[in-house]
Amino acid sequence: MIITVTLTPALDKTVTIPNFKTGTLNRIETVRLDAGGKGINVSKFLRVLGVRSTAMGILGGGTGKWIEQQLQIAGITPDFVHVSQETRTNLKIIDPVQHCNTDINEPGEPADPSVFEEIISRILDRAQERDIVVFAGKAPPGAPEGLYGSMIRRLSGHGIRCYLDSDNAFLTEGAAAKPDLIKPNLLELHHLTGRKADTIPEIAQAALTLHLSGIRTVVVSLGAEGALFVRDTILYCPGVSVPVGSTVGAGDAMVAAFCYGESVGLPFEETCRLSIAVSAAKVMQSGTQPPEKKDIDALFKEIVLRDLSSSLHT
Repeated sequence: MIITVTLTPALDKTVTIPNFKTGTLNRIETVRLDAGGKGINVSKFLRVLGVRSTAMGILGGGTGKWIEQQLQIAGITPDFVHVSQETRTNLKIIDPVQHCNTDINEPGEPADPSVFEEIISRILDRAQERDIVVFAGKAPPGAPEGLYGSMIRRLSGHGIRCYLDSDNAFLTEGAAAKPDLIKPNLLELHHLTGRKADTIPEIAQAALTLHLSGIRTVVVSLGAEGALFVRDTILYCPGVSVPVGSTVGAGDAMVAAFCYGESVGLPFEETCRLSIAVSAAKVMQSGTQPPEKKDIDALFKEIVLRDLSSSLHT
């Protein structure tokens, strides 16, 4: 079983505005609504890969009910704790003329500590040893910085594999709990390791220190520069050039691919290639719309990985 946890879901409203400018009137050409939030994105992308998952977290109000309905339509099992506060709405502005995206995200509402305890209880009711639980995205305002870390420790004590994709102190404290996988970007890698890394060998060495500290898999997303993967080997994939629809959710696509690869027993190298293919295919889509399976399959054949293991010091 794969469970995704999104503590700050959102209704993602994606609009297209050619030549978007601040301080003046802008006219929207197209509008798209999606159930969003990093963990929810992982569940959506897993569905494209043919895997069902359970989406957990916090939802509220009419927006929360709409998100839950959309997940059910998509073949994802929702099991959210419902609260009185309205779930946030995020605005994504795509400018096809200037080739840029602008994100305007609401912070979300604080949550009572009892809500976090209820989520853990529901996970323990559903999950068994070796199942995967993905903690993705920010925690609600006011949540303790060690929230993900404490959740990961509790679940790991039951043999449940935990994946973490967050930022700031939530990532730092969560990584200290030694989850099975983390997916920092370059800036987050700097914060986690306390070292500046600019070249690919430097980035690989920094990621390797996290792996050697007890984190089984470290995936470093590098945007247009590709990604680096550390487990028993160290693999690097340069960036893949594709037409850009929206970069929102590209990192979530990589996490989804690792969930899939682990659940079906793919070799590490194939899982890495798949993660790049799913991420690149996602970038081709608008908003947080899931990628097309045909695009994933086509891109997968083109992915080339470089093994850096022999060039680094362990």
